[in-house]
Amino acid sequence: MTSEEEGAFHIVDVPSLTSGSPRAMLRTSDGVRIEAVHSPLAAPRTAGVPDTAVVVAHGFTGSVHRPAVRRTARAFARRAGVVTFSFRGHGRSGGRSTVGDREVLDLAAAVRWARELGYARVVTVGFSMGGSVVLRHGALFKDAPSRADAVVAVSAPARWYYRGTAPMRRVHWVITRPAGRLVGRYGLRTRIHDRDWDPVPMSPVEAVPLIAPTPLLIVHGDRDPYFPVDHPRMLAAAGPAELWLEEGMGHAENAAGEALLARIADWLSLP
Repeated sequence: MTSEEEGAFHIVDVPSLTSGSPRAMLRTSDGVRIEAVHSPLAAPRTAGVPDTAVVVAHGFTGSVHRPAVRRTARAFARRAGVVTFSFRGHGRSGGRSTVGDREVLDLAAAVRWARELGYARVVTVGFSMGGSVVLRHGALFKDAPSRADAVVAVSAPARWYYRGTAPMRRVHWVITRPAGRLVGRYGLRTRIHDRDWDPVPMSPVEAVPLIAPTPLLIVHGDRDPYFPVDHPRMLAAAGPAELWLEEGMGHAENAAGEALLARIADWLSLP
């Protein structure tokens, strides 16, 4: 897949903000319908649209409806507009999950929608699988209106096919085995593609040096049960990036507390 192929898409079924509905269905360049939600700044300080929107990319098996994702959106909405969306195969979005490959198209659609809503500055914050997606998106989408103005990856893997922890071995069983995909569909509400990657996409660590000069923050917990701390250290060493190793933190949006989200908002220079 080339960056040119990933760049072009159009938006459909986007309700007007004047209608009072913050929800939309976006369509990616490969034709997948993606559900998205706009959460305006909770307490606008001035009339009009605030300058910055945060686009939140959830982890594997998440969606815009998950409590941790909604909590994250509320935290950022105190400081900026927020766009959340469900990756393909998740929630009410169409398609099937490719577990970090074509999901860059979903994120590009959400970033583009944020700019269509009037935000001049759009930043991305991704968790786990979403963290790998914001890194690859930052490397591949360098031009407006699909580019990110800052990138934050929380609990992201550095490399593909990692099976070094028991939770990741379970994830790989869900992804690669027919019985696992049934569990994913009916137990985890996640529809997973049954085909292997072909070609294998650029890994997160390969993406990092291509993100510059866009500011990049890597956040990871020292008690992450999925990816040990060699993953964030590898990411931070690959290119210009700031690294936060959070003491006592577990994995992804479920482990990201209000204080950490507020610090991320500060790093993003949200008012």
